[in-house]
Amino acid sequence: MGICLDELRLQVIRPTLKHLRAWSQGMENLLLGTAAQESQLGFHLKQGRRHGLGIYQIQPHTHREIWDHYLINHPALASKVRGLASQRDFLDHPHSELTTNLRYATAIAWLVYRSANVHKIPEPETNDVAKMARLWHQHFHHGPSATTRDFECSYAQLVSGADPTNSAPRYTGAQPPEHPQAPRNSPDAELNGQGARQPTA
Repeated sequence: MGICLDELRLQVIRPTLKHLRAWSQGMENLLLGTAAQESQLGFHLKQGRRHGLGIYQIQPHTHREIWDHYLINHPALASKVRGLASQRDFLDHPHSELTTNLRYATAIAWLVYRSANVHKIPEPETNDVAKMARLWHQHFHHGPSATTRDFECSYAQLVSGADPTNSAPRYTGAQPPEHPQAPRNSPDAELNGQGARQPTA
């Protein structure tokens, strides 16, 4: 079993988005759908030899890009996000926060969409699963294996608990994944406390 949907929604995603002053029902559902598709709501935090980490399966190189290319230009927002991370462990093992810190991982997942200018795109209606699937596939998904239909099926099974065309949400617990995703490849590096890449030898 993955994380209880109600608890993930109410204890993690919603307060994180409100902390970032970015909450909306549509974004909340998009992040739930992303977690459902990427990890089956946390059934896996590190899938075998794949590089994705945590409930959103964020890759280390994506994590670095958020800090090095986006947050570096938004210092106030960077401060809010850094406040969600561990005080000491983040400096030594920044990518581990994606696995162990749900609110921090949620903030980075939201930033993946925001840095792609999703905040400027008309937000999907509260339960427009097809539109959420397109946003996920265009801005979040890596690799050729999964499709928008996969997102819709994961959302139906784990978030709405009904057919993807059904707009009435029903909160359910997560189920184990049926089909693993394709491997992801990325280089590895560490972040410093300001989000900049540490120098390498």
